[in-house]
Amino acid sequence: MRSRTSESFIVLPLLPIFLLGVFPILLLSLMGPAGLIILGILIVCAGFTDILEANTSFSEQLIVHGYARPTERAGQRLALRSEMRFAALMIIAGAGLAVAGVAGLAFA
Repeated sequence: MRSRTSESFIVLPLLPIFLLGVFPILLLSLMGPAGLIILGILIVCAGFTDILEANTSFSEQLIVHGYARPTERAGQRLALRSEMRFAALMIIAGAGLAVAGVAGLAFA
């Protein structure tokens, strides 16, 4: 006998991926290259926000904990550099999207 459970529960884990992808696809399809520019600007702003948060966290660690051992300072600097590296990649990707949008507007 067949069970009464629905096969649609198989695709339930894919729902978050779908929900994350709906916004950029709708933005691109409804606004065209201007949507790419807006998405690029949003990603650049998120990258700058990450850089500011990383610097704030690093400064807070220095102020609150004061003088730390060299190994602790090295760990804090490493965390700051890795966060800033990821944020720089976000800024580059956002700028690339914005440039692609501008090129799309220029050639359309």
